[in-house]
Amino acid sequence: MTTLLAVENLSKSFGGLKAVADVSLDVTAGEICSVIGPNGAGKTTLFNIISGVLRPTAGRVIFDGTDMATVSPSRFAAKGIGRTFQNLALFKHGTVVENILTGRHTHLRSSVLDAVLFFGRTRREEIEARRRVEEIVEFLEIEHIRDAIVGTLSYGQQKRVELARALACEPKLLLLDEMVSGMNQEETEDIARFVLDIRDELGITVLMIEHEMRIVMDISDRVHVLNFGRKIAEGTPDEVRGDSAVREAYLGGQRAPASAEKKAVTHVSA
Repeated sequence: MTTLLAVENLSKSFGGLKAVADVSLDVTAGEICSVIGPNGAGKTTLFNIISGVLRPTAGRVIFDGTDMATVSPSRFAAKGIGRTFQNLALFKHGTVVENILTGRHTHLRSSVLDAVLFFGRTRREEIEARRRVEEIVEFLEIEHIRDAIVGTLSYGQQKRVELARALACEPKLLLLDEMVSGMNQEETEDIARFVLDIRDELGITVLMIEHEMRIVMDISDRVHVLNFGRKIAEGTPDEVRGDSAVREAYLGGQRAPASAEKKAVTHVSA
């Protein structure tokens, strides 16, 4: 199996705070991997480094054989890293299709003159972009809202639009940052199904941050666990479920009341 992403001894400090401390992990092509951990564990900071939003204080990110330290942050998407964000980053006054089209910018090669005159390469790229967007709209089952203004949609629908925009980049690796946060059970189950289809039908490798343990345990091939910026466990869902360090991270250093402890253990073990 080919390693698509290798994170090597990664650290990130903000002043005296070490948000990520000497973290190493790898993601194999074709996997669905999850990064879990309590709030403040460093998960989003890790994603921000992998996606080029932040530069690491130390360590390396190797993606598809390239040391990403040699790549401009603006070119990470073009290299094949797509991403959704925990807080929606959509154009609320644009339509669904217009928002998804913005994800195609990494594939545009037209000159300014071509764009102004709208002929040749620009015209071909526009036709291809719209064809690809329609495929994604159908794939994510959002045909009925394709022309809706994003700001008028429900939160769950907007999350699906953000996923569509990330897919429009045609990534090799898709980073999903708490995709089901704030969703109801039906919407959560739909996203879990789409994540599996993204891997199985589109051939895209997935790395996700997720607090919904049922999804993590049901669809992940491997799970990486962070706590206070450090990786404390790694393995299959079953291996992580039974790891005492993982249970300790979710329960905390002091013994919780029996009812709270039972709830926390059930959450991790679900």
